[in-house]
Amino acid sequence: MTVPTTATSRLHEIASRVTDPEIPVLTIADLGILRDVTAGPEGAVVVTITPTYSGCPAMDVIEQDLKAVFAAEGYEKVVVDRVLSPAWSTDWITDEGKAKLQEYGIAPPTGKGHRGTVTLGMAVKCPRCHSLNTREISRFGSTACKALYSCKDCLEPFDYFKVLS
Repeated sequence: MTVPTTATSRLHEIASRVTDPEIPVLTIADLGILRDVTAGPEGAVVVTITPTYSGCPAMDVIEQDLKAVFAAEGYEKVVVDRVLSPAWSTDWITDEGKAKLQEYGIAPPTGKGHRGTVTLGMAVKCPRCHSLNTREISRFGSTACKALYSCKDCLEPFDYFKVLS
């Protein structure tokens, strides 16, 4: 990432307004997919993003939203560069993003992603009543990066944002 200047900080602030279309309470900065924003050649804005996974269908919408938010600020040329390496990790979700997930009713990822290690099943805290008395209903939830859980105490279903590394 480049060292921010006043101009790049302003560009980053503009890009940070874009929300994730699948989880609209999170900005792309909260989610950690906004990697860099720079002033490019000929007045272009270059935005670098990393998808949560290589086939993420939200990337096209995010690209359109980035172009729209910059156009509204008078920037006509926006280049969105998608980079796959290093691969996105749930470790990149900000603490504010995790709090927003919790408030929205999605259990945020717990722990750190560690490539190549075996993970053990751990209790997932219900985002509504905070009980650990939960169970996984399906490894795949409303999107590929979430699993579907149910709370045995408040009886509410909820998504859990899986730890991805």
